[in-house]
Amino acid sequence: MESLDGIEEVFAVVDNNILEEIEVPEPRNPKVYFRDVDPFNDYSEDCFKKRFRFSKNVIHIILPKITGFLESETQRGLPITPLCQLLTALRFYATGSFQIVCGDIMHISQLTVCNIVKRVSRALAMLMPDFIKFPANLRNIKAAFENLGCIGRAPGLKNIVGAIDCTHIKITKPRGIIHTKQYRNRKGYFSLNVQVVGGPNLIIYDIVARWAGSTHDSRIFRNSRLNIRLSNNEIDGMLLADGGYTCTRYLLTPILNPRTAHEERYNKVQIKIRNSVERLFGVWKRRFPCLQIGLATKLSTTANIIIACAVLHNIAIGVNDTFEVRRC
Repeated sequence: MESLDGIEEVFAVVDNNILEEIEVPEPRNPKVYFRDVDPFNDYSEDCFKKRFRFSKNVIHIILPKITGFLESETQRGLPITPLCQLLTALRFYATGSFQIVCGDIMHISQLTVCNIVKRVSRALAMLMPDFIKFPANLRNIKAAFENLGCIGRAPGLKNIVGAIDCTHIKITKPRGIIHTKQYRNRKGYFSLNVQVVGGPNLIIYDIVARWAGSTHDSRIFRNSRLNIRLSNNEIDGMLLADGGYTCTRYLLTPILNPRTAHEERYNKVQIKIRNSVERLFGVWKRRFPCLQIGLATKLSTTANIIIACAVLHNIAIGVNDTFEVRRC
């Protein structure tokens, strides 16, 4: 009996040593869901617009168009509502901050924010055919461009339907791609070279967001569907571009060495009208600073984010929902 008691004491000591060596995992943090935050009631109209770049009424216009893409098939795991997903993505577009910061503000994880931004951006990009297109009646557009180019009593250029230019959206170095150097632009950073055609009221008529930063503007246009439509007279009108493009019958560029007064006046009118697309870039990037600061997402998601911001920009212009940055 004494020997058995001694053996039991030895095993008890061994068991205690094993228990001391085993690290007991800490309990997982409880899930915190977005429903604890209610931006519509927590913020006033002005504060809401500063944080999400749109008024509350416009949110109710955007949401029904993408609800079908955001709804969960089941209620397993307490899925986040389409409204909360849209506001999370808009918060990311409006700040250009790290996803983990947006997640802390919205009380969700960084991985959830990543999935939401990817899903919402794809849903908004699918609306591109409905919101990014040339109007059916171009007569008013031509008249607006002609009035925009007036200098004194002299009329502006006629038959103009848009101004074209490219802008660089900064990205991180792409991964999983053999030719990554082609995304480094002439200024030395990685980017996507995005082609945009703008109207007189700063609306976007056409956008191409798939070319690497080192690609020349004229090459993007030559390989675009817009070039084919213009050459086939599917679009009745001409575009204005800078000196980096080739002058054609439907693409007007400045005269490099004007010799007469008429040529000088043409350059002034051409530049005055073409500046509308530069103003468009400024308004577009001020509303969505993520385009100005840069994007660290995958290339496919980055392209969807750019197009999604273009769709949202046109929706805002369509409902006259202006946004101004107030400097401190």
